[in-house]
Amino acid sequence: MVEQAARRIAEKVVTSAPAGWTRVVVAGSAGSGSTSVSGGYAVPGATRLRSLPRLFAELSGLAEAVRKVRDWDPTTVEIVCRPSGEYELVAFADGITSLRGLGGGFQAVLDPGYRLPPSSPGQESTAAPAGDPELAVARFRAYMERRAEILGRPERLPPPASAAALDRAERVIGRPLPADLRALYLIANGDAIDHEHRYLLGGDAWLALEDMVAVHAALSEPVWHGWDLGWNSVVFDADPPGTVRRVGGHPAWVPFASGEDGNYLAVDLAPAGNGRPGQIIRMGRDYDECPVYVADSVTALLGRHLELLEQGAYEKDDDHIEPAGPEPGHGPERIIGEIPGEVPAGLQAIHVNDVTSPVDLAPLTGAANLRLLHLNHCATTDLTPIRGLPVESLRVTLDGGDLTPLEGHRHLTSLELGTTTAIDIVPLRTVPNLRGLDLSRAVVRDLAIVADLPDLRYLALSARQWTTLLDEGAVPPTLAAARLADDDASLAEALTWAARLGLDTGDALRTTGSLPV
Repeated sequence: MVEQAARRIAEKVVTSAPAGWTRVVVAGSAGSGSTSVSGGYAVPGATRLRSLPRLFAELSGLAEAVRKVRDWDPTTVEIVCRPSGEYELVAFADGITSLRGLGGGFQAVLDPGYRLPPSSPGQESTAAPAGDPELAVARFRAYMERRAEILGRPERLPPPASAAALDRAERVIGRPLPADLRALYLIANGDAIDHEHRYLLGGDAWLALEDMVAVHAALSEPVWHGWDLGWNSVVFDADPPGTVRRVGGHPAWVPFASGEDGNYLAVDLAPAGNGRPGQIIRMGRDYDECPVYVADSVTALLGRHLELLEQGAYEKDDDHIEPAGPEPGHGPERIIGEIPGEVPAGLQAIHVNDVTSPVDLAPLTGAANLRLLHLNHCATTDLTPIRGLPVESLRVTLDGGDLTPLEGHRHLTSLELGTTTAIDIVPLRTVPNLRGLDLSRAVVRDLAIVADLPDLRYLALSARQWTTLLDEGAVPPTLAAARLADDDASLAEALTWAARLGLDTGDALRTTGSLPV
């Protein structure tokens, strides 16, 4: 069945080939959850590969055939066809994945269970909760009365949750709910009647207790997006700074209201040092890189919504009322383009794109909150301005200069380095939290030094660099994932490389065939 599925793909790409083509590569990942495809036709004189025909159905059929033979889901696949009609298929489990379109090359996962630690766990607040259950109840009742005046009728609410149900929910969650939120559930168990929400909380649907417990179970840990996106990711600080832990998810974040778009309002039961237990944050799909501080308590949130109604700051649409106050900022303060002469005090991320080199980093010395600095398609000569900054993710090309300013840098967790001349990476030995390193664009004098980096978990190199490192027996023993950065590498070459790293690739599927021409 695998052979038949591969042949169907080969027939389609050959039939759809442009004039003068010399080779076509179909690469991607296929499985029951999703299918991705990349590659294209090589045509002499063309500056880029010509596009492939739609192959999602054919790749899904191949994935199903592979699943029956190997039980892999998803599967990394590559099919190469030539005008002679000859074609070959290589397929392997998702321990090796193609990164075409995501930087190029291949990624090998050596330790599937390892996850990078949070950007900064931070210290938990010792402050008392700001919520007041009696005031929260009074505000909620006043809020509902004002809504009834606007709508011309009172709104039905579900019956209250019982104290016993609240106790059970707290046992499952593993910690007590804030007293003001608990008091609201003793008035009503969410805001849905017959599964239709009233959207009481600023346009968010207030969840029933059982739904809150279920959502908490699903979102109690940060979402892991894989090494291709995660190796140099940063979770930024909320505003005000130091109120919310810089993590993408936490067992002590309890979602109690839903935007019905993958985002939630949650009570934060383990805030950072400047926060208050029971504070309200926005978390979820769009907030993985920066949870947003909303209010210091459910009590304060209700007070804000009530005040907006009393001010007439709301929008009414049939049976729904939505307060129209300003939403707290979404995401960190960032700049995309070039470094301004005056850097905002709250700047946390800057992407410098396509500016004249060398880029002077000196204006950044006042960016006391800068966590991410990426120079794209431009270079600098001096990293000294970074020495005292809390930069965690650094992407830079050095045109001269050295890495001495990074010695002992305690914040840096990932470095993507390009160079125009040979460079010494000895200073990286003293960077204690460096876990991700990409040297594929760098000329390195002594590559074996990477074996001395104390806790390196991700390493990206070119094929030539990997050969040097492997031949010298200098692969860092702590690696959990690696990248073969050459965009023109084949899956067969990636399997050979991964095997040298210690990954068992002996059960890779391979098949060849020939079409009539």
